[in-house]
Amino acid sequence: MPERVLFCDHAGMFPSLEHLVVRHTYRLPAPAGPAGPAGDGGVAARQFDAALMSVGFKLSAELLAHLSGLTERTVLDTAERTLKTVRELVGDHVRHNVHFIDFPANVPGTYDFWARCITEALADDASRQSTLAQLGTGVIDLLTLPSYGRYRHAYEEMLAAHDELIAAAGDRLTVLHLGGAEEDEVTALYLALAGSVTPLGETGLRDLGVLAGHCVAGPQPEAIPVRENRAVVNLARLRAGGDPLLDTVTDVLRLACALSGGDVTLAEPTRFRSPSRPVRRALLAGLDAVVAAAPAKLADVLAHREAFKRLGERLHPHEYPHWRHAADVFAVARGEKEARSLDSRVEELLGARDVVAAAESLTAVPGRLLRSLDRLLRSCRGQDERDAVVAVVERVAPRVSGRLLLSVREHLHNRSEEPAASRVFVNRMGRGWVTADNRPPVGAAERARLIEVLDGETRRRLPRPGHLLIDPDVLDVALPLSGKATAAGLGVLPRGSLSRVDGELLRFFVHWKQTDRSTDFDLSALLLDASYESLGWLSYTQLTQVEGEHSGDITDAPDGASEFIDLRLGAVRGDYIVPQVHIFSGEGFEEVEESFFGFMLREAAQRGRPFEARTVRMKSDLRGPGRVALPLAFVRDGDGSWHAKWLHLHLKGRVAVNRVEDNRLSVATLLRGVVERDHLTVRHLIGLMGDGTTPTTLWDGGTVPDGPVTYVGLERPQGLHPDSVVITRENLRDLIPA
Repeated sequence: MPERVLFCDHAGMFPSLEHLVVRHTYRLPAPAGPAGPAGDGGVAARQFDAALMSVGFKLSAELLAHLSGLTERTVLDTAERTLKTVRELVGDHVRHNVHFIDFPANVPGTYDFWARCITEALADDASRQSTLAQLGTGVIDLLTLPSYGRYRHAYEEMLAAHDELIAAAGDRLTVLHLGGAEEDEVTALYLALAGSVTPLGETGLRDLGVLAGHCVAGPQPEAIPVRENRAVVNLARLRAGGDPLLDTVTDVLRLACALSGGDVTLAEPTRFRSPSRPVRRALLAGLDAVVAAAPAKLADVLAHREAFKRLGERLHPHEYPHWRHAADVFAVARGEKEARSLDSRVEELLGARDVVAAAESLTAVPGRLLRSLDRLLRSCRGQDERDAVVAVVERVAPRVSGRLLLSVREHLHNRSEEPAASRVFVNRMGRGWVTADNRPPVGAAERARLIEVLDGETRRRLPRPGHLLIDPDVLDVALPLSGKATAAGLGVLPRGSLSRVDGELLRFFVHWKQTDRSTDFDLSALLLDASYESLGWLSYTQLTQVEGEHSGDITDAPDGASEFIDLRLGAVRGDYIVPQVHIFSGEGFEEVEESFFGFMLREAAQRGRPFEARTVRMKSDLRGPGRVALPLAFVRDGDGSWHAKWLHLHLKGRVAVNRVEDNRLSVATLLRGVVERDHLTVRHLIGLMGDGTTPTTLWDGGTVPDGPVTYVGLERPQGLHPDSVVITRENLRDLIPA
């Protein structure tokens, strides 16, 4: 797999600061420009608003009024930049063509279509002989047929074949709000990303790198709790001639990875470059200071021995004998110096069956204690030992991050006395796998006591919200305890979230553009019943089903290609729809120039083109190490209504020829594990915030209160008091206590 490049030295490849603010916050920094004559910018502002509405966005009343007071030229320049940003957000910046020009109408049966392609190949002098030769063997390669896998018409011809979209009340309308001065908005976004208490995804880290370089001389967050974020900020500080923030040897390793354009999460190995002499001195001095202050931190080297050995070959510590503690780091990595780790001491105590002593040893690293809690409880030999372990957790809980408190709370909630049939594991890159759950249960008394401890500590850290204004649609959104495997995009929610699906027609889409070699992505949808048994699928091998149609297979994308699946929700058999993107051949999700997935919702009478931006409910980048992507699934409730269940999963798949029919069992098993797990949601934190005296209002979409509120919802409503605290899907991580 190619190295995951985090930084690029080509300044022209960086997004603009305004673009980052709009994409992350849906706030448009107040355009800088002279005020125009009365009404000069009004016409242009209304035209801007109309253009935005065509792609499902709209100016807030405040922003429209502000733009109307500027010159026409300022408004037009702002509109050009902003429209480009929102079109990219929704996937409308590319041309979405389809193989069958009338899609979803007149899609042929699969075998009828294949027979037609063969007939056309036999009528073509250039392909007749090779086609006849294949027919003689009884097996034919569809990719050798001239009319298969390629667009048969121009994009403009496809547009002419479709009626205009009829507007519907359910079309998406995302409001852009007025921000402050650009520099203030950029600084606020930098502080929010750098100080996030939950890890950012790959796009978030890249954006933080751009912002950190711009804001390096300005205000800085009080704390940077996530180590990957700290590495990105440290890179900016070092390049600006400042001192990096280092308090572990791993901080230095992450910074070295950032300097080499590598992966600061340490998930993938970095090919270290030879740094300049000043950078070598900075890294070695940092290592020396960390180890001199706390020699026990030498043990952290053992977790990344190979990386430290390779780094030592680039830093030449022998040239700086006065930094002997830095030299010790590389001696430990090479096995020339012993540094006993805490883990080894804990394993020794557990081997001696002294569970309480092992728990006491882990109090030096409270986070590791909580991560080991399940194992410790299972290792106890009696109630006295279990009580002692719980007592240790009660002592250290105030020293554990809020994110970990909530993660362990979710884990314990799912460790009932009735063990699950299987365990689902998902790594930091979103690759999922399943294994049998053979663990004995955690006792009900210990679970209840620990949950009470964790909830109490979380409640203590939550702010006093004042008047809570809650959008009910946000209550079933899973808490964003990590953003690492969550793709960037529009309308994306954390894994495990549920969101309502309203509409008669559900349409998936995928778009990709290859970089260097022919690449074939295949969009598919698997249909499952309540027992997770397969009922059928839509794909290039099954173009039509009673539920809907596939737009046709495209097998090469030098200029970009799109595929669609249309589903009539009322006709769907079963209880689960699992859209998925398979790499049939060519480049991976991390190699292509661009790739994204999304879905639209429409009413049957709306018609329109295959892709209509204002009907898009969700669009996310396709990134990840696997060859099969599972962005989300759709679940039918007992009352017949549908909800989206967010997955953000990848399967390893094969190197080539991945197909929906070949991975039905693995997809069903993964889906069951995610669906049947109770994820901790916003509802949980809202319940902890309410102490019986906190006024709480469920917002019905109407008028908002006059005074300041703490609003929690999917999107920011218009008219909130300026002193309100606003939590939406864009900054949902701010709900997680520090």
